[in-house]
Amino acid sequence: MQKTLRLTPTTLEPKPLIDLKWFIIGVSIFFVTYLGIVPLIFLIWQSFSTPQTMVQGAEFTAQNYVRAYSDPQTLVLFRNSFVFAVGTSMFSLVLGTLLAWMNERTNTPFKSLFYALSIIPLIIPSILFTVSWIFLASPEIGIFNLALQWLFGTDHVFFNIYSLGGMIWVEGLHYSPMAFLLMTAAFRSMDPSLEESAMMSGASIRHIVFKITIKLAWPALFAAVLIMFVRSIESFEVPALLGLPAGIHVFTSAIYSAIKRYPSEIGLAGAYAVTLLLITSIGVFFQSKLSSSGSKYSTMTGKGYRPRAMDLGKWRYFTAAVFIVYFVLIVILPFLVLVWSSLQRFYSVPSLTALKKISFDNYSYILEYPSFLRSVSNSLLLSIGSATTIMLITAVICWIVVKTRIRGRWMLDNIASLPMVFPGIVLGVSIMILYLQFDIGVYGTIWILFIAYLTRFMPYGLRYNTTSMMQIHKELEESAAMSGATWGTTFRRIILPLMKSGFVAGWIYIVIVSIRELSSSILLYSPGSEVISIVIWELWENGQYTKLSALGVMFIITLFLLVIAMQLFTKRVGVKES
Repeated sequence: MQKTLRLTPTTLEPKPLIDLKWFIIGVSIFFVTYLGIVPLIFLIWQSFSTPQTMVQGAEFTAQNYVRAYSDPQTLVLFRNSFVFAVGTSMFSLVLGTLLAWMNERTNTPFKSLFYALSIIPLIIPSILFTVSWIFLASPEIGIFNLALQWLFGTDHVFFNIYSLGGMIWVEGLHYSPMAFLLMTAAFRSMDPSLEESAMMSGASIRHIVFKITIKLAWPALFAAVLIMFVRSIESFEVPALLGLPAGIHVFTSAIYSAIKRYPSEIGLAGAYAVTLLLITSIGVFFQSKLSSSGSKYSTMTGKGYRPRAMDLGKWRYFTAAVFIVYFVLIVILPFLVLVWSSLQRFYSVPSLTALKKISFDNYSYILEYPSFLRSVSNSLLLSIGSATTIMLITAVICWIVVKTRIRGRWMLDNIASLPMVFPGIVLGVSIMILYLQFDIGVYGTIWILFIAYLTRFMPYGLRYNTTSMMQIHKELEESAAMSGATWGTTFRRIILPLMKSGFVAGWIYIVIVSIRELSSSILLYSPGSEVISIVIWELWENGQYTKLSALGVMFIITLFLLVIAMQLFTKRVGVKES
């Protein structure tokens, strides 16, 4: 039977009033602009305002800056902040570069294992790392001091962690794995032919290192110094835990003290915050300028190469010992001292007598702690929610910047990257000021922490997504459009799946760093919106050191298992070549 095709009149679907594509683009642009610019505006405004009271509104004034910079203590703040940041960045760079050179250019034993273990120190939150070194090097209870005093029969204090040198030691150790990874990447990308030629010509290892390797790695070295400097000068945990008890103030601790004192001096904190923001902005500017001019030092060619390891002879056992001592100082001892403290009802140094008093009561206390389960829930909600939101929004922003010719798209990229120059404590101040003045019902709730996390970690999501977006050819979108696919379908079915590798990597990174976040949370949390890092901080302020240690041990183990699980998940969902 022959079938006939009948054409029947159909009702055309009404054209939507708003194009979904431009609606999503508009929302994303508004989202990024609001998060990147509005807090900055309110921070600057508050720094020029008098405190608002019940009987008098805020008035314009420059008194906050006059007070800040006419105070002799401000020079001390500058000096302490500069010495702390420079000392930390140089210490972490020298240590990280040495380890990276031994790992990439020498025949040191076990170097592959060390590289695999290098991610572990990055898991330990800064507040827990600092607390562990207080147990190790405090003048009164530090294990190192007590052991050396017993050994030499003296009361001399060998290590004082509550000093500027102690602050540099702890912060430098904590950031050295980052410097190690940065310099490892630089050494791997360098063509070692010049070093090998010098080696074959009979040059000594010292001559090769200082005359060739260091000069070729100069841009990477300078970039690492700038990164470490910015990270150090915005650090909060080490100055708060080690500097404040000793009366050593830097900008971050001064901002915290100005807000926490009664009556709160938000304007003065704003003036300090603007100064700190300018310092970090200068550092980030020079870092970006260096990145754009790094091609002058390029040695990578299109030819594949396998660098020949320098034979250190008997010295390779010494470098292997350096690896072992470093890992003990940065991971083993800090973790073990937290474990030991967590098993004591009242902290006491390791001894046979204290060993008989081991108890798991601190773990029971933490599990029954009123805000423990709530803080875990809040941390998971904030980290997963902020990571997901950031990666989706920045995916749209990256598409606009990379794939379109919209005028001003470069400005959108700069605005989205603006929070990168915000130190955590400064971001907390600016968001606090914003929502105290612009009350929309988020102040005092978990939503203000969510907004802070979105703002703080948005540039990192942008970087991960930009790398993936640049690898997607425009022809794929054009083919989909010619096949009748809408922009939403193309973005959901083609763009996002092809970005999967970078998208998931960025999501994992933001989850990990946000679940550890303290510096911006410390000014924004309220009862009911605590996160795990805040609970650790409260236990420290209450003097509950053994309870803090128990929570810290559980937190570190959980983060470690989370990282392992996410790495396995990344391997499964990573983009595979057919």
